[in-house]
Amino acid sequence: MKDFVVLIDENNRPLGQMEKFQAHNSNTPLHRGFSVFLFNKKGELLLQQRSSYKKTWPLVWSNSVCGHPMLNETEVEAGRRRLKFELGLENIELHVILPHYRYKYEHKGIVENEICPVMIGFTEEIPVINSEEVANIKYILWENFLLEISKPNYFSEWCVEEALLLNDNMTFKNLFSSYILSA
Repeated sequence: MKDFVVLIDENNRPLGQMEKFQAHNSNTPLHRGFSVFLFNKKGELLLQQRSSYKKTWPLVWSNSVCGHPMLNETEVEAGRRRLKFELGLENIELHVILPHYRYKYEHKGIVENEICPVMIGFTEEIPVINSEEVANIKYILWENFLLEISKPNYFSEWCVEEALLLNDNMTFKNLFSSYILSA
């Protein structure tokens, strides 16, 4: 089954769809995406190393899950779908923290160009990776991750920028602290 991206204008209004593999090239059109940062009660972020099979950023470390909503699918629904597909994780409440985040980055001739809401979630479930999507996973304390993201070309650019924006966001700080303190 082919995956599609929802092409959009600068105001996030749908213009149509394009097959995901075709859409991602050196001149990728603006489309919808999403990013999820998943934490456990220890305050650790779940990172994933993207599969070598990925056209975009293969084998690069990134946030827990990212992807593309389907037409008429919310970013939360898409996030849950990809959490289940990539990491075998279900029933996770996702919170949209950065609803209007937008980025455009290039890596090895392939461009990502997205309006990409950033969400967070919390779970104590053990991931079961789909090796076609994920090469590896690891947990890292949020504070340590913020120090690590200075390594060039180790993490996806969107992951670095999103993490810095999250870290400055009071809603994120409050949710993160509440979850950790409830442990």
